Amino acid sequence: MAEKITMNADGVLHVPNNPIIPYIEGDGIGIDIWPAAQLVMDAAAKKHGKQIEWKQVLAGQKAFDETGEWLPEQTITDFREYLIGIKGPMTTPIGGGMRSLNVALRQILDLYVCLRPVRWFKGVPSPMKHPELVDMVIFRENTEDVYAGLEWPAGSPESEKLRTFLIDSFGWNVREHSALGIKPISKMASERLIREAIKYALRNKRQSVTFVHKGNVQKYTEGAFMKWGYELVKAEFGDVAVGWDDCGGQPGSKLLVKDVIADIAFQQCLLRPAEMDVIATTNLNGDYMSDALAAQVGGIGIAPGANINYITGHGIFEATHGTAPKYAGQDKVNPGSVLLSGAMMFEHLGWQDEADEIVRALEATIADKIVTYDFARQMEGATEVKCSEFASAIVDRL
Repeated sequence: MAEKITMNADGVLHVPNNPIIPYIEGDGIGIDIWPAAQLVMDAAAKKHGKQIEWKQVLAGQKAFDETGEWLPEQTITDFREYLIGIKGPMTTPIGGGMRSLNVALRQILDLYVCLRPVRWFKGVPSPMKHPELVDMVIFRENTEDVYAGLEWPAGSPESEKLRTFLIDSFGWNVREHSALGIKPISKMASERLIREAIKYALRNKRQSVTFVHKGNVQKYTEGAFMKWGYELVKAEFGDVAVGWDDCGGQPGSKLLVKDVIADIAFQQCLLRPAEMDVIATTNLNGDYMSDALAAQVGGIGIAPGANINYITGHGIFEATHGTAPKYAGQDKVNPGSVLLSGAMMFEHLGWQDEADEIVRALEATIADKIVTYDFARQMEGATEVKCSEFASAIVDRL
């Protein structure tokens, strides 16, 4: 009989061999990539005597079509109850309509860490000369910044009221007919994000943590993110970590903590990727960086991600790309993003062998040049296969 994943008083997940895990199939190509990823995950679990009971929950277009709601309350209840879940891509209109369902899930469940590991898998086509040097883990703050949704359209009563207040109270020159938004960056949210990045780096024997920020311009928001980070290093991690200015870049046996302006960080990730390791950054910077770095190692179609609250134990692992509706139902696209997110989920659950075997089997399949169309068009001598066939080939190599 299937059992729930629980968390004990010490903050450690208890994971049975037959856990119940909610999933959202996803809109668009979700219909193709989810079954492919599930096939591989089930095979890897079965190999080690384990079995997942998948519990489908609804969000996005499918939820709206069936219930009239984009994000039903039952879906939130299930993710709360079962702690760990996984999802495909979901529809979000641009420039109007409902807000991002991904952002809504993160905020409702307070999934304050967006975890995005970026590394090259052997055989994957890359625009880089040395993609093997790219091995970074991004900790992106997930609940505030401009994603807080505190904005008003130009000409609205709310934006005009705020504009008048800013002019009258502070003498700020805000142009007429301006759209306005608020960018909150709090000490609490910054510290808990940075704390997890440092703990991850120490746990995984990484060399450095880099704060990526735009504090040279946004001095009291992103500048504060950096400042609070260095203060946290001294207050909580002084015995095992040290800031750059306190060691001149020579940390000895300690973890090196440093910072870099966001625009420079993009250059360094291209020109000196080996110097970037664990990255802790604000919400918008993290969004940009995650996708830009994914391009260096084969594209967002193979980039995994997770949204985690390490305090409550909740986590939702996700495909990081869009719904690509023009390809939906064609059994065509690469399921790598949601599959590798599943491997991340296994690792988070303590199923390390299963996670490692998924990655090894994926790499072996790509090394044999059995790939979906996105890689086949970049590889000489490749055998182009369907999404489902790619998954079957991975299972054959487990």
